[in-house]
Amino acid sequence: MSAKMIAHRGLSGMETENTLAAFEAACKRLFYGIETDVHVTKDGKYIIFHDDGTGRLCEQNLIIEETDFEILRSLKFKDGISEMPMLSEYLQVISRYKKVAVIELKKSMRESNIEEIIEICKQEYTLDKIIFISFDFENLVAVRKLLPKQKIQFLTEKFDDGLIKSLKEYGFDLDIRYDLLTKEKIKEFHESNIAINCWTCDDIQKAEELIGFGVDFITTNILD
Repeated sequence: MSAKMIAHRGLSGMETENTLAAFEAACKRLFYGIETDVHVTKDGKYIIFHDDGTGRLCEQNLIIEETDFEILRSLKFKDGISEMPMLSEYLQVISRYKKVAVIELKKSMRESNIEEIIEICKQEYTLDKIIFISFDFENLVAVRKLLPKQKIQFLTEKFDDGLIKSLKEYGFDLDIRYDLLTKEKIKEFHESNIAINCWTCDDIQKAEELIGFGVDFITTNILD
């Protein structure tokens, strides 16, 4: 079976990443899922942006977690047309197109924040069409505590001793840097019933190789 394709931060190879335009563009194509990144603002709102600071995309550099929501929403993007979406706005786009939402929980979050994120997801979409991912293992443990059957993938850029054991303990799948994968590694994780996503592959020949290896998902900005 062919790998399912995930649009990284929306169709970020064509539109400004993590914007409504990028999500709309990805949803109109044959992607299985649309990935995004959610931060908690200083005043406890949930905003979509990848970096910890805004300087790469915006004219002013502010730290997301140290800044109130309304200030972040008012920032001018360098492309002149974008603004940071709310988590609910991202989900509304995904819901219209019935795609899978792949939501990265950025930074270390309080369990109360994760509870609120889950409630927003329930209000705007359906949990069986959502995959939660994070580099912060404890974020995902909190999701598992609240949602025993939820699809969850642990983000990492290395294979650690004991990784399979930890993933099996909590029922997590794996989301790992694509160039670390081999056919043997994929087989090893599949034997433990762990699905494998990989990031961020934009090379079509490498993607075809990974598909041949049996990878389950490929996250991409745009394959070229």
